[in-house]
Amino acid sequence: MSQEPKARDAEVADFRAAVLDKLTYAVGKDPEHAFDHDWFEAIALAARDHMVDHWMDHTRRAYRRSQKRVYYLSLEFLIGRLLYDSLSNLGLLDIARDALEGLNVDLERIRLLEPDAALGNGGLGRLAACFMESMSTLGIAAHGYGIRYEHGLFRQALVDGWQQEQTENWLDFGNPWEFERAEVIYPISFGGSVETVHDIHGQQRQVWSPGETVRAVAYDTPVVGWRGASVNTLRLWRARALEELHLERFNAGDHLGAVAEVARAESISRVLYPADSTEAGQELRLRQEYFFVSASLQDLLRRHLNMHQNLLNLPDAAAIQLNDTHPSIAVAELMRLLVDQHEIPWDKAWELTVGTLAYTNHTLLPEALETWPVALMERMLPRHMQIIYLINAYHIDSLRAKGLHDFDVLRAVSLIEEDNGRRVRMGNLAFLGSHSVNGVSALHSKLMKSTVFAELHKLYPERINNKTNGITFRRWLYQSNPQLTEMLVEALGPELKDDPEGRLAGLVPFADKASFRKQFAAQRLHSKRALASIIQDRIGVTVNPEALFDVQVKRIHEYKRQLLNLLHTVALYQAMRNEPATNWVPRVKIFAGKAAASYHQAKLIIKLANDIARVVNNDPTVRGLLKVVFLPNYNVSLAESIIPAADLSEQISTAGYEASGTSNMKFGLNGALTIGTLDGANVEMCEQVGADNMFIFGLTAQQVEARRKAGDFGANAAIAASSRLSDVLQAIRSGVFSPDDPSRYAGLIDGLVSYDRFLVCADFDAYWDAQRRVEELWHTPQQWWRMAVLNTARMGWFSSDRTIREYATEIWKALD
Repeated sequence: MSQEPKARDAEVADFRAAVLDKLTYAVGKDPEHAFDHDWFEAIALAARDHMVDHWMDHTRRAYRRSQKRVYYLSLEFLIGRLLYDSLSNLGLLDIARDALEGLNVDLERIRLLEPDAALGNGGLGRLAACFMESMSTLGIAAHGYGIRYEHGLFRQALVDGWQQEQTENWLDFGNPWEFERAEVIYPISFGGSVETVHDIHGQQRQVWSPGETVRAVAYDTPVVGWRGASVNTLRLWRARALEELHLERFNAGDHLGAVAEVARAESISRVLYPADSTEAGQELRLRQEYFFVSASLQDLLRRHLNMHQNLLNLPDAAAIQLNDTHPSIAVAELMRLLVDQHEIPWDKAWELTVGTLAYTNHTLLPEALETWPVALMERMLPRHMQIIYLINAYHIDSLRAKGLHDFDVLRAVSLIEEDNGRRVRMGNLAFLGSHSVNGVSALHSKLMKSTVFAELHKLYPERINNKTNGITFRRWLYQSNPQLTEMLVEALGPELKDDPEGRLAGLVPFADKASFRKQFAAQRLHSKRALASIIQDRIGVTVNPEALFDVQVKRIHEYKRQLLNLLHTVALYQAMRNEPATNWVPRVKIFAGKAAASYHQAKLIIKLANDIARVVNNDPTVRGLLKVVFLPNYNVSLAESIIPAADLSEQISTAGYEASGTSNMKFGLNGALTIGTLDGANVEMCEQVGADNMFIFGLTAQQVEARRKAGDFGANAAIAASSRLSDVLQAIRSGVFSPDDPSRYAGLIDGLVSYDRFLVCADFDAYWDAQRRVEELWHTPQQWWRMAVLNTARMGWFSSDRTIREYATEIWKALD
């Protein structure tokens, strides 16, 4: 025992020395004159050295054991800040803090300097990040593949309440976590023509002569799992031109023309989701998707051939998971590589492709299942279009050979959509080219079988399966809410941190202990005070930490129904003004989220939120009762501050539209109560937590589908039956919240009345009633905090470790 303090002192001294070494020799700064950012870089590099040791060990171990490898292809990886995440997973957080104290450096202050990596937008990218961390934690040999975006999506600013997209310059100071692999370069080609030739055996072969080729350069970031036992690789691709400078043009005075090819090539990895409202935008999106898929497949085939004589055992040694439809061109690209480059016969290549690929679907919105104009595909990827035609022909012919001649069915399962211009259905391509197609919640997987893939499911009934999403507790509890974590460890023992999935349920009896509930509430208040300070600093609005924090933070989309929340906000505001004697619960409505740059309706909803906030926050009659805030530039780091402070989690999407959601899990884990529809993973949360510990309301997915089939999207009946809703709509439409432009929201409200696609009005009264149940419970704090503790206690099943374990055993066959 006497050795322990000395051993720890040695670790602290070693880490301090490592930081000073990096500061001096890697950053090139004298400690006496170093700026905070210099310290950040030095600390990150010291932490990275620890990761590299584990990284090399894990890689060697995987090679020695011939461990099956998982390749996770995703257009987004929303990894957030990595400093605390890495130090925590390595078990070095306290050691680093103590080491830096000895240098008069505040680790908390330094942590805030790290920019969020701009590699994603919403739940899709954050899910990929959670999955990568869980794969490392579980010891799975995995590679994540994506794009190293120079500027990400955009930095959201609010100018007079309107969203303004600004450049996200997250790489201005470099990225200390990554390793550039200048030697790992692959050619990525576009355009040109395809010629039929005959080989020496008289066999026909297709030869693609591209019109343009760029380079994909690899950048590797180590992803460390819990306790540092395993470290995997996130490999991101940067686009570069084949020739960095056309010297002849430059010397001839055409200085811009000399770098035109560089600009065109590098635009591929410049931003995430370039606007696709123009033909040029559509082309760039397709170039992005093919670019990272081709580079990744070339890379993983090279890795496979380093260990195996040929590619015939590819499905036994590798599993490729396609995260949504963005990487679905992998079906055609893998066939091209196998058939054209490695000369594997078509039938065998198809067997290998289907045996290796698996596809995760993330949406039931038909418009979100990517389709590309056939003309664009033929121009940009002519060989791939040939392959897609062949896959489609073989598929349709095989169905006809089995006696299926129903034209409507054949048209539904075809890879080519013939209506409204010929387009390639990428969702159908991913379905046909994968041995597994999974949804991300039980309801979503069920609905996939009856909606977007109904006919394909009838033909391949064994293919669709469910893998309900999860979250990594290391990020969303240990790191984002250390005070609550400390409470839970004190109650349940230190073993909790190694097995939260299994041990959180031990918290259930504590829900009935008044002292624990009091402590739980005090911890929440601490988080709310911290968030109140952030709100004050960022938007200058003062909020009461004692009020109920009612939170909806997510991508702005009509189906997520931020508009329903805003209608309730106005209704509540009107009721507070009209009924001042009522014992209202003081409430802070908190919104955050980005709207796609070309999604005008979503951007109008953001403006409405800010217009309502301006009126409400400046009305003395509701002062102390209601505040509305919209926090700009929502990202992982902001989520880590908001989620621990939330009392009420808004999960109010139209039933049947949210595939899963993961913010519901993050809020629930931190003890927020959920108000929501029976949609996505809310259904399974209800099963785990209990309906009596949530506020469920609204139409079910079955009722929504019945209305869709009947074309029943008019809102007049709902409005006529609800004077409160009618008053709210009239106030917004008449310009009460937009006196500078009274007709600003007339189109929004008129559209809602005539075609309420997402049934905002239909669910309004039920939502209002559910919110009154929220207020009743808030007035009974002992019961509120009992339910809050039970929410945390029953969230263990939503660990991403559980989700990844299911993928690994049931789809990838990658766990021993």
